[in-house]
Amino acid sequence: MSYRDNTRVVDIGGVRIGGGNPIRIQSMTNTSTEDVRATVEQILRLEEAGCEIIRSTVPTSEAAEAIGLIRKQIHIPLVADIHFDYRLAIEAIRNGADKIRINPGNIGTRENVEAVVSAAKERGIPIRVGVNSGSLEKHLIEKYGGVSAEGIVESAIDKVRIIEECGYDNIVVSIKSSDVLMCIRAHELLAPKCRYPLHVGITESGTVRSGNIKSAVGLGIILNMGIGDTIRVSLTGDPVEEVISAKQILKTLDLRKGGIEVVSCPTCGRTKIDLISLANDVEKLVSGYDLDIKVACMGCVVNGPGEAREADIGIAGGIGEGLLIKKGEIIKKVPEAELLSALKHELDNWNS
Repeated sequence: MSYRDNTRVVDIGGVRIGGGNPIRIQSMTNTSTEDVRATVEQILRLEEAGCEIIRSTVPTSEAAEAIGLIRKQIHIPLVADIHFDYRLAIEAIRNGADKIRINPGNIGTRENVEAVVSAAKERGIPIRVGVNSGSLEKHLIEKYGGVSAEGIVESAIDKVRIIEECGYDNIVVSIKSSDVLMCIRAHELLAPKCRYPLHVGITESGTVRSGNIKSAVGLGIILNMGIGDTIRVSLTGDPVEEVISAKQILKTLDLRKGGIEVVSCPTCGRTKIDLISLANDVEKLVSGYDLDIKVACMGCVVNGPGEAREADIGIAGGIGEGLLIKKGEIIKKVPEAELLSALKHELDNWNS
């Protein structure tokens, strides 16, 4: 069953999520939002990498004002991330935020929540209700004997109910944990109970290396269960890496088409070329092509053609020379130094 086909459709600045729409890739800026120039420059880099929705923190009134200036210079929806001060949410909304992210539990009284909802309703923008395991309420920790998937889900449902009771249902829900198995279980419990689109991620997952592994495992399992309408890979590093990883996760699960997929062998004693450098060069090369094909980069001429059989095109290196391969068939031999340029020539003329 695909839960994502049955969630409500929510429009975020012209980008629609839920209801079977494509799973959208998000990231978050790590610049100071008050620094409009730096934030815009980073967002434009993220756009180029494939980011479709961007979030920026709004910790000050100056940041809330900057939201409007940033929004005018970018091309994707901008989400304002709010904690504690409900007035900043209202300021960000009035300055043009396409969505706000709040935790109704940490912005004060019911009146504060109602004021934020009223402002969002006035402009018709969605509210993302976010719950993290690290900020789970004390009474839920006591109820379930510690931080748990059940507690996270109950907290999220409680927060959604608060917004609904304010007369608003333009909602996106997010439940996150740095514990991969807990996060998976929480989504498994929430999805059948939630009609709103889900923003999915493994929070505080770590560095580019460890965070990618945790995110790929967690997001892969959750998405493969038919859960999740938009995702963020949270990494301690350049946010562009988050977008690249998210695209790869979606493509691996066959949830997104487009772009060249590179496959390469892991190297062995038969490898007689610098395959690691060659594979990295191939990956950089293909990033500039909008082709929905698979490219193989193999380390030896013995098994290269067979291993590249499922690829549309491939190269395999030998001693001083290499092979250019299409659909598992050798089409020409080329000097080793010309393997990359031979591949580029084929890609340049792929649709001709």
